[in-house]
Amino acid sequence: QVQLVESGGGLVQAGGSLRLSCAASGLTSSRYAMGWFRQAPGKEREFVAGITWSGGGTYYADSVKGRFTISRDNAKNTVSLQMNSLKPEDTAVYYCAASKSFGVPLQQYDYWGQGTQVTVSS
Repeated sequence: QVQLVESGGGLVQAGGSLRLSCAASGLTSSRYAMGWFRQAPGKEREFVAGITWSGGGTYYADSVKGRFTISRDNAKNTVSLQMNSLKPEDTAVYYCAASKSFGVPLQQYDYWGQGTQVTVSS
């Protein structure tokens, strides 16, 4: 059974930083790319960042480029999202997801975590 469990969300002031983590279990038979998505109230879920299985390739939404960094540790089955220079518009529920192929569309992601809330105050 595949499980993705996010942690590290919380309340932070604008300009601050947070580090999200996602612990994966059950992804044993295939090499999965990983992604972070977010969903703000009243908005659709959107892609934030993605990373290939090897960690050698990353991709970011324009809105977070230069501020967020995605990384992974395959030995520990974890993927992280370092978020710096946070803005109020970054407020959302952040989700970790796994896909058999590297990409942006959320439809291609096979497994999802339950999400963690990030709130950035102005």
